[in-house]
Amino acid sequence: MKVALITGAGGLIGSEAVAFFSEKFDLVVGVDNDMRRYFFGEAASTDWNRQRLQADYANYRHYAADIRDVAALQAIFEEYGHDIALVVHTAAQPSHDWAAREPFTDFSINATGTLNLLEMTRQHCPSAVFIFTSTNKVYGDNPNLLPLVELETRWEIDPRHAYFEFGIDEQMSIDHTTHSVFGASKVAADVLVQEYGRYFGLHTAVFRGGCLTGPRHAGAQLHGFLSYLMKCAITGQPYTVFGYKGKQVRDNIHAHDLVSMFWHFYKAPRAGGQVYNAGGGRFANCSMQEAIALCETISGNKMNYTYSDQNRVGDHIWYVSDVGHFQRQYPAWQPQYDLVSTLTQIFNELRTRQPA
Repeated sequence: MKVALITGAGGLIGSEAVAFFSEKFDLVVGVDNDMRRYFFGEAASTDWNRQRLQADYANYRHYAADIRDVAALQAIFEEYGHDIALVVHTAAQPSHDWAAREPFTDFSINATGTLNLLEMTRQHCPSAVFIFTSTNKVYGDNPNLLPLVELETRWEIDPRHAYFEFGIDEQMSIDHTTHSVFGASKVAADVLVQEYGRYFGLHTAVFRGGCLTGPRHAGAQLHGFLSYLMKCAITGQPYTVFGYKGKQVRDNIHAHDLVSMFWHFYKAPRAGGQVYNAGGGRFANCSMQEAIALCETISGNKMNYTYSDQNRVGDHIWYVSDVGHFQRQYPAWQPQYDLVSTLTQIFNELRTRQPA
């Protein structure tokens, strides 16, 4: 029997991975205890998604285990052992602001939880491919040192600096920078995943995501940029834009396109702790101003938003992922969902869960 084990299975990337790999594996094991409810409140709970997965996929088995609980993880890994061919680790505390409130909780989930899963993999299924969803926040605010020019609706790379034409690659330093507490815990996890590949010889891969998005995202004020923005467009809830004149730029990758990257790596894994930037790149990116305009166009509603001059600590002014490193190794992979199609999907999904 071939098993895929997915942590954070009720979340955006985890649930997309369940759907994707359910067709390719005999059994998909999901690990998720709905910590998102604790982080962001009842409205952000992913329990609805867990119920959907159990109803829609006959070969899905759910465990409400905490990745900080070694005994619980031990029992799961012992049950399936060498049948586990793939571990996709997406479970995390995902918010900058929330991490500063409870640093111990943030680090124990993001860093120690990742260590727990790596060690379970090494002990019970060392031949498995281990994929980790890291973040572009491991670069801290180093991207803010890039040469930028101000345009009408966005900041953009100065065209005289051609090296960054396609975005930020994996050579950017993760040192000497302000990460946020969240970013620091993800750095620790990121480096651990690399080390288990290099030191122990596991097939590990780190995917440093830009803004991850899609219709299954339970967006909240502190996390889930496009999903929460569209939710506010539908409901009329107030939204606050923080700093940089609303011209800060993010790239956005649809959950399906990211999981497709995982699949390509799984089919032809590389040893040595691989690291890939994973985002929408030049294919799908927008500023806050541009995202608001798109949400208003798609929803047909005028948004209720205000502007604060105070940017979030360590927040990026401009971040676009250069995904060329991955595409050179896996040229068959191409993104499918641009911003308009992604936001339209989010709008249609949110209307069913959040009527206007």
